[in-house]
Parts: sequence; C-alpha cells; structure tokens
Amino acid sequence: MRDRFIAYAHLIRLDKPVGILLLLWPTLWTLWLASGGFPEWHLLLIFSVGTFLMRSAGCAINDYADRDFDRHVLRTKDRPITSGKISGKEALLVAGGLALLAFLLIQPLNTLTKELSVFALAVAIIYPFTKRFLAIPQAVLGVAFGFGIPMAYAAVLNFIPPEAWILFIGNIFWAIAYDTAYAMVDRDDDLRLGLRTSAITFGRFDVVAIAISYGILFVSQILVAQLANLSNYFWLGWCLALACAIYHLKLVATRKRDDCFKAFRHNNWLGGFLFLGIVLGLAFA
Repeated sequence: MRDRFIAYAHLIRLDKPVGILLLLWPTLWTLWLASGGFPEWHLLLIFSVGTFLMRSAGCAINDYADRDFDRHVLRTKDRPITSGKISGKEALLVAGGLALLAFLLIQPLNTLTKELSVFALAVAIIYPFTKRFLAIPQAVLGVAFGFGIPMAYAAVLNFIPPEAWILFIGNIFWAIAYDTAYAMVDRDDDLRLGLRTSAITFGRFDVVAIAISYGILFVSQILVAQLANLSNYFWLGWCLALACAIYHLKLVATRKRDDCFKAFRHNNWLGGFLFLGIVLGLAFA
C-alpha cells in the first residue's frame, strides 16, 4: 500500500513542486492586481488549492498521453505508468477525480469564473496531445498555465479587463521560454521519437527564441504595471526577475542537459520576483 501511495504521489509530481509554483505565480500576480492589494482570504485559498489540483490532474493526463513515449526517454522511463506501477485507467481516474474536486472548489464563485474553468480544463486535456502535431506546443502549455489569470480577474471583478489579456500573453511567452529550456533536455530523445517541441522547431535559434520570449514577458509586465498605477517599488522585483532571466540565458547557451534543466527550475525565482514587484508596487502606491 505504501508503494502505491508513493506511485500516485509521483504521478501527480508531489516530488517536483516547481511545476505547481510556475502555475501559481501568474495566479497570484492577478489576484493582487485585480484586488488592488491583498485579496480576500477565500479567493486566495480557492485559487491556491485549485492550482495544486489542476496541475496534479494535468500531470496525470500528460503521463497517460505520453505512456508509449516515456519508456524511450531516459528522464521519464521510470514514471509510474511507464514502469507499470499504475495503469492508464487509474491515471485517468485520478485526473478526473482531481478535476472534479477543483470544479467543486470554485462553486462559491461567480458564473463567469465557472464558465472559464471549462475552457481551462479543455486546454489542460488537449495540451499533452499537441506534441504530436504542433510546432510549438509550449504555447498551449502557456495558455493552460495562464488560465488562472482571466479566472482570477473574473472572480474578483466579475469581468475581464484589457490588462488581463496583456498579462495572459506575457505568461504564454514566459511558458515558451522556460519550457523550451526544459525541452532542450530531451531534444535528442524527442527527435528520435518524432515528437514536436519548441526546442526542435527553433533549432540553433533556441537561445534567441528564449531571449525574445523573456523580452515579451518583461514588456507585458511593464505595461500592466502602468495600467495598474504601480509605484516605482515595482521595479525592484522586475529588475531581480530580469537578472534571473539573464542567468537562465547563460545556462541554456551551453545547451548542456543539466544546465538547461537548472534554468527551467530556476524560473520559480523569476516568477516570485515578479510577484514581489507587484506586491511592493501596490503596497507603496
């Protein structure tokens, strides 16, 4: 029984919390911006728990979709489904159960937020399969990881202002940046298996593409900060995040697996520093 629980924990990536934080940071940016400061406690709790549930469900769906590929990739060959510790049917049941819990969690919220949650679930289901036909499936990941942005604005304001979409687009490019670094780790295996990733599509321009994607993220943050009338304290977090991005570019420029994976994981700090800038910009406005 203990081994089963460990296998389920690995299925939903409890041992790898970075993915949860990469999904949570954009949601926290939005809750603070939409609320003009610290959000209501019930919204913070609902979106934080919901982020964990949906990321966990997404991991289970992803492993089910990739079950025939993971066994051929060094980094993923020991995942629960591929190694036979959990069946594909069990993974789908886990994903469905977690998604249901997430939907029940948002029942106290308004209708617009509930409607958006349906689209969020659809994108989470579709994303793992886009690696078979889309040149840059990381863009779909960015949509999935950023859907907390319009949902959080909707939950607080009951409408979605223009700055939400600017923040949303910036988050898509952030996901392209960090997940391209992640895809660079598996590029040789993905080429052999015939999968599509941004690392393969960008080819020798991969580092340049990551730099451009970061640039769009940082410009979007500036635009949103102006629309939200954030104080100059915002720049402290923004500059710290920029320093992170420069560090990541130096890592991925080596194109070494360990360095690229380190750059991906370190994006947690970048998202956190942007959140710090938003919090300070609102607190000392």
